[in-house]
Amino acid sequence: QVQLVESGGGLVQPGGSLRLSCAASGSISSINAMGWYRQAPGKQRELVAAITSGGSTNYADSVKGRFTISRDNAKNTVYLQMNSLKPEDTAVYYCNVDYWRAIIRMESWGQGTQVTVSS
Repeated sequence: QVQLVESGGGLVQPGGSLRLSCAASGSISSINAMGWYRQAPGKQRELVAAITSGGSTNYADSVKGRFTISRDNAKNTVYLQMNSLKPEDTAVYYCNVDYWRAIIRMESWGQGTQVTVSS
């Protein structure tokens, strides 16, 4: 089994910053893409940012210029630095990992961490 442990969520005022972390552990041969999704109440889960094993990144238009995704391959960890946070960024943020277990390609989700942007 693969476990994803997320941390870093919380309550922050508009304009503030937070840094999310997600560490993967378990039976992993190699990791392909790692990413962050979010789901606000009453809305569908959406991609926030993703990063490939080679370091290529992809961002939702709504977070470009404010959020930065990075990864530490030695630690199987992905980060999301969130700056200039807005109330509309409030959501549960989920880590997603696309990985190989031997010759089988698999996907795993974190348990989610709440981010609330409010004054």
